Amino acid sequence: MEVGIITVSDRASSGEYEDHGGPALKLEAEQRGWIVIADAVVPDDRDRIRDAILSFEAQGCSLILTTGGTGITERDVTPEAVRDIMRVEIDGFGELMRMRSVDITPNAILSRGLAAVVGHSLVITLPGKPKGAVECLEFVEGAIPHTVKLCIGEPSTC
Repeated sequence: MEVGIITVSDRASSGEYEDHGGPALKLEAEQRGWIVIADAVVPDDRDRIRDAILSFEAQGCSLILTTGGTGITERDVTPEAVRDIMRVEIDGFGELMRMRSVDITPNAILSRGLAAVVGHSLVITLPGKPKGAVECLEFVEGAIPHTVKLCIGEPSTC
């Protein structure tokens, strides 16, 4: 599976601090045998997030993971950017990530993480904190291979 990873952060994109979320997701992806072919750090800007997702989809990333921008501040626009370009939202991913995360922290109820199909890619928006991003990926990883197959048009075996 070819993967793209996008960190959404004003401060990391401007060099104010080092990105830790993207590298944490890259390590997790590689441990699963997935091949990370693209990565980017973009500001909390709807157009820039959309452009990065569409670019990664065009490059052949069948799975695109974002980290950051899923909260409720004015700058948190990752879900909106995805919804602007998605074909369909897959509600169960976000529901499961919140349901499992709330057992770890009550603030997880504020997360607006989601999954959607953009072109032929599965896009999953994960929290900005590296630990939260990795945990949420672990919660949904069992459904990812089958979902990716459906996104790229392979016949379902289930």
